[in-house]
Amino acid sequence: MRIALIGPAHPYKGGGARHTTELAHRLAAAGHDVVIESWRAMYPAALYPGMQTVEEAEGEPYPLTRRLLSWRRPDGWLRTGRRLRGSCDLAVFAFLAPVQVPAYLGIMRGMRRGGAAAAPAAVVICHNVRPHERRPGDVQLTRALLRRADGIVTHTERLARVARELAPGTPVWVAGLPPHLPAVPALGASAPCGDTRDSDGPEHPGALRAVRPLAAVTDQPAEPASAGRPAAPLHLLFFGIVRPYKGLDVLLRAMARTECGPTLTLTVAGEFWGGLDGTRALVSELGLGQRVELRPGYVRAGEIGALLRRADALVLPYRWATASQNAWLAFSHGVPVIATRAGSFAEQISDGVDGLLCEPGDEASLAVALRRFGEPGVAERLRSGVKPVEPRALWETYLKTLLAAASPGTPPA
Repeated sequence: MRIALIGPAHPYKGGGARHTTELAHRLAAAGHDVVIESWRAMYPAALYPGMQTVEEAEGEPYPLTRRLLSWRRPDGWLRTGRRLRGSCDLAVFAFLAPVQVPAYLGIMRGMRRGGAAAAPAAVVICHNVRPHERRPGDVQLTRALLRRADGIVTHTERLARVARELAPGTPVWVAGLPPHLPAVPALGASAPCGDTRDSDGPEHPGALRAVRPLAAVTDQPAEPASAGRPAAPLHLLFFGIVRPYKGLDVLLRAMARTECGPTLTLTVAGEFWGGLDGTRALVSELGLGQRVELRPGYVRAGEIGALLRRADALVLPYRWATASQNAWLAFSHGVPVIATRAGSFAEQISDGVDGLLCEPGDEASLAVALRRFGEPGVAERLRSGVKPVEPRALWETYLKTLLAAASPGTPPA
């Protein structure tokens, strides 16, 4: 089958770009003819205050990648759609935020100009159905996109229910998010050629071209790093973009309740979208200045291993979530996870075996989990229970579901 994936790819960073790229590799390995239609300018900088692009790829770039789409150029949306009409059988739209919707609707319009019967099937993969921080018009834009799709794929049943409410006439399929963990670049590897400046600056070159990979993505987990770790104090890690829904404030308040027992220290590494002042003030107010290290700035793929080697546990104190790779990323390094029951965490983590679970947005519940983690022998027992995820079967199921969503039929219950 000829398949076009429309979504972010390198040099854009983050899970959405990694997922699109890994999906292209997996579909191509399954025998499909695949191209990625990516962005040279995806968002206005005002809508995305963090760093949008990276110089070093976070996995193996997909060689057949066009970077022609720009939020500034609606005429380019229509041209892309007209080109896809004659060159592919399936167009898969990676939906991460409503700001993408006008471009996606323009591409669909170009695909269907001259009659929908000859147009490629359009499937929307919903990484989020509703954004974490909502703006006026977000729901209307999302509804408009989903109602024009031939099929929708979500990563949890909860998201599927929301998608069905917004687009009651569109079939919705559910497939668990398979691993697309970032590969750590080899030492001394250079960045691929091409401009990687922010999307409000000069646009990225748009030619279809091969990109030299930095490091191959494999199904083999990274070697766990647990030797020589002192029993106390216990060190926690929170990393990634710091946004309100991720619950860092809940974690800090829970830590302030755990003064007895082994000392718990915390490193917070990531981009602070709202600035550092609020977090610094809360750390000071709670008296955690000697226990919390703040490391602002984007955490690149090559830095993740060092952070996890220092950690006794990764903490995911999310108030709400969709599907996340972070638990599996920790497991691939042999590190247990303390998380809320938000999103897919309760399905990924076995409470008391390879991590601990607590209630979302509840600092008392998280404090109980932290105290439990600090009990003698618990950290070591949880670390011994960690098993890396096997991605092959998960990806086979995911591809099967995606292709089924492109064909007429009723999703299974």
